[in-house]
Amino acid sequence: MAKQIFELALIPEVGDVPERMHAQLIRPERFGEPKDAFRIEEVPVPELGPRDVLLYVMAAGVNYNNVWAALGVPLDVIKARQKAGEKENFHIGGSDASGIVWKVGAEVRNVKVGDEVVVHCGYWDPNDPHVVAGKDPMLAPSQRIWGYETNWGSFAQFTKVQDHQCLPKPAHLSWEEAAAFMLVGATAYRMLFGWAPHVVRPGDPVLIWGGAGGLGSMAIQLVKAAGGRPVAVVNSEDKFEYCKQLGAVGVINRKSFHHWGMLPHWTDDAGYGEWLAQARAFGRAFWDALGDKQNPAIVFEHPGEATVPTSGFVCETGGMVVICAGTSGYNATLDLRYHWMRQKRFQGSHFANDDQAKGVNDLVIARKVDPCLSRTFDFAGTGDCHQMMRENRHPNGNMAILVNAKQPGLKSLAESR
Repeated sequence: MAKQIFELALIPEVGDVPERMHAQLIRPERFGEPKDAFRIEEVPVPELGPRDVLLYVMAAGVNYNNVWAALGVPLDVIKARQKAGEKENFHIGGSDASGIVWKVGAEVRNVKVGDEVVVHCGYWDPNDPHVVAGKDPMLAPSQRIWGYETNWGSFAQFTKVQDHQCLPKPAHLSWEEAAAFMLVGATAYRMLFGWAPHVVRPGDPVLIWGGAGGLGSMAIQLVKAAGGRPVAVVNSEDKFEYCKQLGAVGVINRKSFHHWGMLPHWTDDAGYGEWLAQARAFGRAFWDALGDKQNPAIVFEHPGEATVPTSGFVCETGGMVVICAGTSGYNATLDLRYHWMRQKRFQGSHFANDDQAKGVNDLVIARKVDPCLSRTFDFAGTGDCHQMMRENRHPNGNMAILVNAKQPGLKSLAESR
């Protein structure tokens, strides 16, 4: 007789794998607003390859990538995978997870059944020649973001990950706290420490856009842990104290300025002149927030279109603007005179490799970085929390979803039974 699907409220015996599971699915016919795109369905538990791990998901983190997956733009992730030969006509998202190793493939050696872990979202073919050669796997042709560009993410009772994605769960964190920090934390870690020689050093001033958000809250703490001086930019003064509690030495309200967007053409004397005056005023605001007349050695960018012109202008001579996203748009402009004459670096950065993910996990274990969990949803609220993120109504910091965890605050399998 086939095993029945496990109820979310019941934790089975470790290693007892059912044939089917509950999952929050996105299907092509439901592409649109996240509150409507996500729906709980029953699907088969995924099969494992030799280097795969089946994880019993206790909690999942929430990131903007699965807002995009729900909308079906800018990429139809289901169609993209079908073109690559996969058959599933659905997407199970979720690129952050905490949980318990439930089953392992034949060649897995770094984790065992029963281990409590967190998962990073870097995914690549271990046989990719780029990876085999020992090069950075995040630059490999086979690199994907698990739970967005791959299926079987963390919004399900069970998820399938590669063995190298698993790291020890910080024991002092609840399941939901442990699920909330890795994607943004490891992304920020690579941005700030992955592009030598432009890495944060003691005393360095660093400008951090969106300081109260999930990514910015990690960046502030990482800069502080390295002895740097983070200055955060936010969109309202009620977020100032939050950023300062995380370690920001000063905060700027971006709504005090009105020059955001694409750079006016240099032939537009009036438009460019107004932009330049505002950019210089922003630079002075950075000095005031820092308490020192120094420009940022590193500018931590992710808004993109609205802010890149200013980031490139205020960055220190020989400094770096490092960017991982374009949340305000991706058609960015730059005054190249300030770029080449002052020998600045404009660096793209995308998630993290294994060592960088371990780096941020180690800092969390050492309690030097907090996950900044601000709100936790139950499993049924998966669509609602993504809708909140889509509408920019989400609170400071990060959000998480309870999957198999029965209630917030539980920290281990023993506590969770």
